[in-house]
Amino acid sequence: MAFKTRITQMLGIEHPVVQGGMQGVGRAELASAVSNAGGFGILTGLTQPTPDDLKKEIERCRSMTDKPFGVNMTVFPTINAPDYRAYAQAIIDMGIKAVETAGTPAVAEIWAMFKAADVRIIHKCTAVRHAVSAQKKGVDAISIDGFECAGHPGEDDIPGLILIPAAADKVTIPMLASGGFGDGRGLVAALALGAEGINMGTRFCATVEAPIHPNVKQAYIDNDERGTNLIFRKLHNTARVGKSVVSDKVVEILAQPDATFKDVQAYVAGAQGRVVLEEGDMDAGIFWAGMIQGLIHDIPTCQQLIDRIVGDAKAIVNARLAGMLSG
Repeated sequence: MAFKTRITQMLGIEHPVVQGGMQGVGRAELASAVSNAGGFGILTGLTQPTPDDLKKEIERCRSMTDKPFGVNMTVFPTINAPDYRAYAQAIIDMGIKAVETAGTPAVAEIWAMFKAADVRIIHKCTAVRHAVSAQKKGVDAISIDGFECAGHPGEDDIPGLILIPAAADKVTIPMLASGGFGDGRGLVAALALGAEGINMGTRFCATVEAPIHPNVKQAYIDNDERGTNLIFRKLHNTARVGKSVVSDKVVEILAQPDATFKDVQAYVAGAQGRVVLEEGDMDAGIFWAGMIQGLIHDIPTCQQLIDRIVGDAKAIVNARLAGMLSG
C-alpha cells in the first residue's frame, strides 16, 4: 500500500515527499537521489550561473534519473537581478513539467510563460492570503511554509499546526506542507491537517547525497530544535538560519537601535555562505536551517530517508492511530 494523493498524481511520483529548492544545495546529485527514491527532486535554477548552465544541469540530472523532477525559480528584489525570463525559457526548452516558484509578485511574469507551456506551478507561500491570491492567479498547487521553516518564514509568525489547516480551509488546489517536516510523524500530521504531501529542505540537507560539506551536515545533527536564529527581523525580511558564531553575531549587531543591513552585510554575503557549504568553514558565513534540526539524528541516503518516512507513516496510520479507535 502507498499514500496516493493529488500531489503524487499531479507530479507522477510514488510518495508524497518533495525536496525544496535550496540555493547552493539543489543540484543534480540531490534532486536525482530524491526522485530515484520515489519523491520529487528539485534543482535550484539560480544556483546555476547562467540559463545555459541550468540546461546542462537539467541534462546532468536526467543522466542520473529517469524519474520526474522539477526546477525552483525564486524571484527576489536585488540590485543586479538575473534574467528571470531567460531562466524560465531554459526550463521550458528542456521540457521540465513542474516548477516550484517563490518570491515577490513579479513572479507572475514567469508564471505566464510556464502556463503557456503547460508547466505545472507549485508556489511557495508563508500566509493564507498569499495562497488564496496565487490560486486565483492560476497556479496548480501551493507549498505553505510555516514559521518553523528555514529561509524566509514571512512576518506573521504562524506555525504549521495553524497555518496548514487554515490554508486548507481556503484553497481547493493541492497543497504541500513545508517547514518542520522530516519524519513519518510529520507526514501523517501534514495529511491530517489537510495537505497532500510534505516539502522538506533542511532534512534533505542532512543526507549522503546533499552536495554540501560534512561539517554543515554535522551541524544539523549537533543543533537541536532551539538551534536557529531569526535574522533581519527589524528589516522586515525575516530569515531563519542555523545557530552559529556568525549568526549569533548578526543577531547581536542588528539588536543595536541604529543598525542597518550594511552593518551585517559582510557576515551574510552569499559568497561567504558558499564557503560554508563548499569548504565547511562554519565561521565564514551563515547557513540555512529550520527547527526540524531537533529531529535530525543521522545522515542517511535519500532512499533510506524516504523509505523510513513512508514506512513509519504507514505504521502510525495502520497501527497506532487505528489502535486508538474503539467500538
